[in-house]
Amino acid sequence: MATAVVDINKNRDAVKDNEVKNKTAKGRMDSTLLVLTLGLVTIGLVMVFSASFYFAKHNYGDSFHFIYRQSIFAVLGVAAMLIISHIHYNILKKLVYWIVGISIALMIVVLFMPTIKGVRRWIVVGGVGNFQPSEVAKFAIIVLFAFLIAANYKKMGTFSYGVLPFITILGVFAGLMILQPHISGTVLIMAIGLLMMYIGGTKYRYFVFALVVVAALVVGLVLFKGIDYVQARLTSWTDPFSDITNTTHQSYQSLLTIGSGGFFGVGLGNSQQKWLYLPEPQNDFIFSVVCEELGFLGAAIIVILFMFFVFRGFVIASKAPDKFGMMLTVGIIGQIGIQTLLNIAVVTNSIPNTGISLPFFSYGGTALLMQLAQIGIVLNISRHARMNMNN
Repeated sequence: MATAVVDINKNRDAVKDNEVKNKTAKGRMDSTLLVLTLGLVTIGLVMVFSASFYFAKHNYGDSFHFIYRQSIFAVLGVAAMLIISHIHYNILKKLVYWIVGISIALMIVVLFMPTIKGVRRWIVVGGVGNFQPSEVAKFAIIVLFAFLIAANYKKMGTFSYGVLPFITILGVFAGLMILQPHISGTVLIMAIGLLMMYIGGTKYRYFVFALVVVAALVVGLVLFKGIDYVQARLTSWTDPFSDITNTTHQSYQSLLTIGSGGFFGVGLGNSQQKWLYLPEPQNDFIFSVVCEELGFLGAAIIVILFMFFVFRGFVIASKAPDKFGMMLTVGIIGQIGIQTLLNIAVVTNSIPNTGISLPFFSYGGTALLMQLAQIGIVLNISRHARMNMNN
């Protein structure tokens, strides 16, 4: 994966828009990425059912409550992915400001929604379910950054073009997420933005300024949520056994679930921790159930599949026909990779609990639909990749 990133940096100035006509040929989508995506989604559905059936039976009277809904969104997502893979990605250049405008509007609307579990992250759609605007916001950031970098890539080394507009945009989106509050979403869009700036050509010295801005946002978050809230999160992280019946309950149960699996696991469907011990096992902590049922071996295989997924995505980015396509791929694949890394870090208590989901696995229709639709864009880019794509 590191080699692919280096290749992107070496070739970023050589990739020009006129290569679309001269060095590309529309062909088949990248089958490797397609198979990896379908494989991860399939395993994810199996694990959602395994992790949720008792919780669903206990709380909703129907063991299939979560898997039924997730399967519908998976089918819709795969259909959207295949359809979008046939639509030229350059259409996003014409829609970029619409996407950003709609995203900001949704992020404002959600602030007036009723609180769910103490936060305002979902727009309630009667008869359908809950819609999470932050998923659209991630995509909006990716498309806008790709558009700006492609338009100004020769000036990305300057502060005016390579730093100021991107930090301003991140500040607006991060501010709206903090108001929800949505810590994990804030961290994720900042990470995606900084990755795209780095690959896009922003000078290293300007990242010091970016880190100062990030630090300021963190301080703002602390002041907004309160010192006690942040202290509780830090205590839960540094000492997950300090208050196992209250503040550290989730982290403690997650570690207990992971440790119960051993090397080979207790077997698919045989998790004991999902029987109302591990909170919401089908959501953010589904990887803990993976570790318990499939063991270290099964969890390692899934991690390797994600690594291959990210690597293949960066290969497609390095072969993209133009700067816009390259940066779109970097942003979309980077989002999946960073989110996966952060989720696994949270469930293993390597970082404080931020409530971040595992792509393709965690229950959530909006997230799964958006992730698959975005992969459809990457697959379309692979169709137009330079002719040495398969070499």
